[in-house]
Amino acid sequence: MTDDEKRDPRYYLAAERTFLAWMRTGLSLMGFGFVVARFGFFLREFQLVEHEATQRPTGFSVAFGTALVVVGTLMNIVAAFEHVQTVRKIRNGDVFDRPSYSAILIAAILTFVGIAMAVYLIVLK
Repeated sequence: MTDDEKRDPRYYLAAERTFLAWMRTGLSLMGFGFVVARFGFFLREFQLVEHEATQRPTGFSVAFGTALVVVGTLMNIVAAFEHVQTVRKIRNGDVFDRPSYSAILIAAILTFVGIAMAVYLIVLK
């Protein structure tokens, strides 16, 4: 990478956009996790208002919601770390020769949480 390319703001701005996209995704996961965690509470309150027999709470919505909040938080931490590494590579003129293993790991964790939620919903019917 030449000195002119190192000073080109487009590289830094692209890294900034990527970082902000990861941050938005992490915040969305945390918000969605909060909604999932509180959904069981909402259903219990709704049953009380409707005077229906309350079902035994399973607590899975809290577990899944908490898992999503934790993954969202980890995603924001990893995004910050990756952003610092990317800017350092741009500054040093290093070649980007590997995939983002942190993105792959987070995708695998989210896949596991999604499959667990789907299995739970199928079993619950």
